Amino acid sequence: MALDKSITRLGVTAGLAGLVLTSACSSSSAGPRLPSCGAHGTQLILAVAQYNSIDPATDSGCVTFPANTSPDTAEYLVLPWSAGGTPGSSTPFTLQSATPQAVIAMQQIAQLAPALSGGARSAQGPVAVAFDRFLRESAHAGRYSSPARSAGGDGSVSRASLAGPPTVGSLRTFKVCANTACSSFDNVGAVARSVGAHIAIYVDTLAPSPGLTASDLDSLKGVFDTRLYPLDTLTFGHVSDIDSNTVVIVLMTNTVNKLVSKARCTSSGYIAGFFFPADVAPGISTNYNNGEIFYSIVADSNATLSCAHKPSDVNNVTPVTFTHEFQHMINFVEHVLVKNANSEEGWLDEGLSKYAEEIAGRSFGDNAHFSQFAIGDVYDAYQYLAATGTSPLLIPEDTGSLAEVGASWLFTRYIVDQFGDSLPGRLIRTSLTGAENVQAQTGQSFAQTVSRWALANWVSDLPGFSAPSELQYTAWHFRSTYSNLHSQDPTDSPLAYPLVPTFSAGNAVNLSGKLWSGSGEYVRAVQAPNGAAFTLHLSAAGGTAVSPAVIPRLVVLRVR
Repeated sequence: MALDKSITRLGVTAGLAGLVLTSACSSSSAGPRLPSCGAHGTQLILAVAQYNSIDPATDSGCVTFPANTSPDTAEYLVLPWSAGGTPGSSTPFTLQSATPQAVIAMQQIAQLAPALSGGARSAQGPVAVAFDRFLRESAHAGRYSSPARSAGGDGSVSRASLAGPPTVGSLRTFKVCANTACSSFDNVGAVARSVGAHIAIYVDTLAPSPGLTASDLDSLKGVFDTRLYPLDTLTFGHVSDIDSNTVVIVLMTNTVNKLVSKARCTSSGYIAGFFFPADVAPGISTNYNNGEIFYSIVADSNATLSCAHKPSDVNNVTPVTFTHEFQHMINFVEHVLVKNANSEEGWLDEGLSKYAEEIAGRSFGDNAHFSQFAIGDVYDAYQYLAATGTSPLLIPEDTGSLAEVGASWLFTRYIVDQFGDSLPGRLIRTSLTGAENVQAQTGQSFAQTVSRWALANWVSDLPGFSAPSELQYTAWHFRSTYSNLHSQDPTDSPLAYPLVPTFSAGNAVNLSGKLWSGSGEYVRAVQAPNGAAFTLHLSAAGGTAVSPAVIPRLVVLRVR
């Protein structure tokens, strides 16, 4: 099925024909060793498609690969990897053969990664990612600024006088974050313009003209009300109703546009919308809007508030942003209000919201909508696969990049493929968070899961290789997807597949860099026909043991 070329994302044309809605069916004696290997080390014997994840702390950090007695070249995928640890943590590492050549530093390898063009404004550019991370960190830490008035109104916030949904035409005043630190708030007057069974859309009374038409608003309400709200609540969990109005409010306001200046919007993207956890947080929600609210930009074709947003742009991006932020809302409600626990860690919360975008696109059953909703996921994943060595899966709450968002989605997509469509709901309807949550809901160690995921990123649909089922994505053929994107737009997708492992003879491997929590590097180690055995040593600088803070592993799979 062909896709419409409709969305621009940091210079990437979304809706490229490559993004197609699919669901796939789913040994001679060793040479000289480094002195640090001593008499210990793992003797590795793997058949093709077999793999092992080795904890260097269990021996000397050395792994010996047997001699290749075959007339064909042997190839191993070798991953110096972090299988967990404190989010955002890192530690130096070196992976060397027993007879190392000149060191290939990670920063030099990074130069082989594609340099994608940027500059076009994006609803999920760096500024949006940073703000989303800030909101997740605020929720996790329970830190919120006092909602003092910064502009507009008299400082008060009107409340609905009666329980039940608002009526079309009714007015209300809301407190809205006036900057990306939410350290000051605007008092925004808004009118209810479209009301459904689950959603009520309010529009800022000062919104520029021409704005969205009544037909536009009713169409958005219909998508929210009949598709996205039911899909997200069925998949993830229930949303609260602390204000007893029976609806989730969509507030389209000038203040969201003004969160990002026109100059910054051009260079770093804009914020299309957000969920502010303090609005429903126990004990403090009455200091804010005391209700379930999604904040959105307004149409501003003449760029009077920030960069220009045509009505068609708002109609296009708002449903995607809503389904993303609505997952955040449900996740917060289930963890904090229902379970009286901490909110989910940011990396997993973000992965689930990116998964919400994907399944929303799939729910329409056509490629135009699938591209509209899922192109951001695919783009972010490209960034991660092109730079796994510098992009942790487990990230601190208050930082983040597009590549790290891509890692979150890829990992979430992988574990759903492996453990079933009910997994997202189980991850949300619990008091557990982060790696502990994933481990409890999947029933296997997080270290094992993250190591298998790392292998799947290379071998899931590797041509000529039959990957074990536990090393496969089943809903995506990523090599086909990225190959098609590359064919259509080689400027923004310069590689047919963005993950390019270092290629080296087994007896010449010599890499150095950092292991970041949940991620690592890829090396293809080859052994000539009838080649001698070789030994690889994973260590820190100076040959000492790699810090256990990042749960280091040497993950090895025999490819041929």
